[in-house]
Amino acid sequence: MRTSATVVAVVGAMALSAVAVPAAQAVGGVEGGSHRSVDTLKALHAALAGKSAFTGASPADGGVPYPLDVTFGSVRVNKGLPVAVGADGRAGVPVTFKITHGAGVNLGAEDVQLDLVLHRGTFAHPVKTLIGDYAPSCTDTTATVATCSGTIDISPAELDNVDATVWKAAGYVIDWNDVDPRSDDVDWTKVGYTEADALANVTLRRGPRLTVDAAPEPVKKGKTLTVTGKLARANWDTGLYGGVAAQPVKLQFRKKGSSTYSTVRTVKSSATGGLKTTVTASVDGYYRFTFAGNPTVPAVNAAGDFVDVR
Repeated sequence: MRTSATVVAVVGAMALSAVAVPAAQAVGGVEGGSHRSVDTLKALHAALAGKSAFTGASPADGGVPYPLDVTFGSVRVNKGLPVAVGADGRAGVPVTFKITHGAGVNLGAEDVQLDLVLHRGTFAHPVKTLIGDYAPSCTDTTATVATCSGTIDISPAELDNVDATVWKAAGYVIDWNDVDPRSDDVDWTKVGYTEADALANVTLRRGPRLTVDAAPEPVKKGKTLTVTGKLARANWDTGLYGGVAAQPVKLQFRKKGSSTYSTVRTVKSSATGGLKTTVTASVDGYYRFTFAGNPTVPAVNAAGDFVDVR
């Protein structure tokens, strides 16, 4: 987990020359084993309203940070693909980006902090934010260009069903220049800051689950097999999986020794997501259900269920 507190009670880049900055407040970092990303962004943009993110008090006038000579580019979130998050576990979403900076900016300095986050709403006033457990790592490719990569770690406990939508990527860099951000009288004119919003988009989807069971096993050749299963998707509001109704799902079969599945027939899921059909047993092989996906449910294949035909 991240080991240093991220102190970001500073103004947005486009307001550097107009808004005073509040006294520093230590937020983020490790507290109870998790990164307080929401508090981080709240503190980051509190000065846009001239208020402290935590007390609501008006800030002391310590000057404003100077615009840091840094730009973000080539931002990719999950290689441009949608992200499916289940009802349990965690999803690690890879991010890559490039930073171009002035010759006087050292991204590897201990007092330089940078990050790429996902958010809904605006970066200044996010509805919700998602951030990685660890800060991104950057490698210099030239004296003024670095390539960076990281992971945004998403837990379904952080999400509600309304979050299954398009999210934006935003990035920021802070150069503290040996200033102690915990001080009550920070000289903000010595601190450099920049941010960029809407660097890339990524769609979050509620992860699917598809099961299959062919019975009886083993079965005599020529006898009837009953194949059942269920199509479901994550419900982030409840932390469970709920059935998906009235969807076309294909039953497929792969003969033992083959690597290719062939479609047997298409069935429609019931009101509770249930699937059921029958086939005549002929040879040993694997049965599976497969769903092609729709705008709200990602494509998914069930693991093949082997049937021994005797």
